[in-house]
Amino acid sequence: MSIKTSTLPEGGIGVVAASGSMVGGDETVELRQAIAGFVDRQYSKLIIDLSDVTYLNSTAIGVLVAGQTTYTRHGWQIKLCGLNKNIQNIFVITKLTLVFDVHDTRAEAIKSFT
Repeated sequence: MSIKTSTLPEGGIGVVAASGSMVGGDETVELRQAIAGFVDRQYSKLIIDLSDVTYLNSTAIGVLVAGQTTYTRHGWQIKLCGLNKNIQNIFVITKLTLVFDVHDTRAEAIKSFT
């Protein structure tokens, strides 16, 4: 698992790109720190790209929900993109698709910011 962060010049968008399995170890700590870093730097738009994530457990989902809560409290926006079929099914079954704004691609997520 690895977490990479970057920024996009289009409207000051932060990007967290994760890869591998997120099973509640160091990778979820890194994800939490990456999201917190963008909060600290006042990035009001964040994309979390899960295109290369193969598995998410409840701990990792909890980190995503906590990030969403923080962003919502500030009046900011988080977009998720690149969910594979299995992860997408988890989000549908748990109704997290009602909590998160989910897009197929990073480009679609970028365009969706208001």
